[in-house]
Amino acid sequence: MDGDGPRGWGAPLYAAVLDATAIGPGSTVLDLGCGAGLFARAAADRGAHVTGVDLDRDAVALAAAEVPEGTFAVRNALDPPSGPFDVVAAVQLLTNVADPVALLRRAGRVGGVVAATVWGRESECDLRVFGEALAPWLGTRRPAPGPPVGEPARLRAMAERAGLGVERLDEVVAPFEYADEDDVLRPLLASGLARTVARRVDPGTLRAAVLERLEPYRTGDGGYRLVNLFRVLVARPS
Repeated sequence: MDGDGPRGWGAPLYAAVLDATAIGPGSTVLDLGCGAGLFARAAADRGAHVTGVDLDRDAVALAAAEVPEGTFAVRNALDPPSGPFDVVAAVQLLTNVADPVALLRRAGRVGGVVAATVWGRESECDLRVFGEALAPWLGTRRPAPGPPVGEPARLRAMAERAGLGVERLDEVVAPFEYADEDDVLRPLLASGLARTVARRVDPGTLRAAVLERLEPYRTGDGGYRLVNLFRVLVARPS
């Protein structure tokens, strides 16, 4: 790696986590739900010793290739390695586990600092327009019980229930930039919701509806720019 910093849309988010937790040379970092290893790469580029776990075997293989100096394993984030680690990071993981409080609690048992990130409120993320474009064919969605994880008060309360003392709760803005129509449509049309709609609507109609909704986000060069907010929680075991 060239050491120029985090890559892709996650760059501002990864940098915020690294800065907020003071990850640097010699830091030991556990990346829960490491995915393809982009956050782990960003941490390693700052000199950290990185361990990552994920249930997706293919993702773990990608992470190991991305960070060959790291240690990666197919393992449930709710059953983390014993460590101890200076920092345990759960980047965009809380909404993908059945019991986020349990995950935070177990992270606190093996880490001196716990960092977790989540999407902001729906109103704070331009990506909501994808759902709005599909809404005419999806009908009324049942609201999730209770406030979303992106609500600051709920995120703080979950950490406290997990036995963590919250040190900071930051906001990070990350733009998602797409080169053209095909680039912006590709991830949307591959989603489960879009595949459901596509069984009932011809592709041309679906494409036109989405692009019409995205028109306000079109840039002068024919691309698209959607700005989204994330929250970064940093806490320590109480």
